[in-house]
Amino acid sequence: MASNGFTTCLWFDGQAEAAADYYLSVFKDGKLGRVGRYTEAGPGPEGEVLVVEFEINGQKFVGLNGGPEFTFSEAVSFQIHCADEAEADYYYATLTSNGGAESACGWVKDKFGLAR
Repeated sequence: MASNGFTTCLWFDGQAEAAADYYLSVFKDGKLGRVGRYTEAGPGPEGEVLVVEFEINGQKFVGLNGGPEFTFSEAVSFQIHCADEAEADYYYATLTSNGGAESACGWVKDKFGLAR
């Protein structure tokens, strides 16, 4: 991935790779980048995922398996720009299914707790 611009870091508790795969299945203009794994030096078990880089609609993200210390809140959320009501309905239905949740004023939390 390019080294200019900004990358949004999303903190997960062991679910970074699953989250990246999920977001890439929801948003069609995306690609998976580097997957960094723990080595024998640790601090996590060798071979387990530490970070996952991915890009959606030109926005760079890194999913970090940082542990349970921090969780998502509505203080940070993502706006999804939609061409029409059908596209908005697709995202709303997709993100609230499989463990996601509806929220006030059309906001949703996906199954990982990230608000949109």
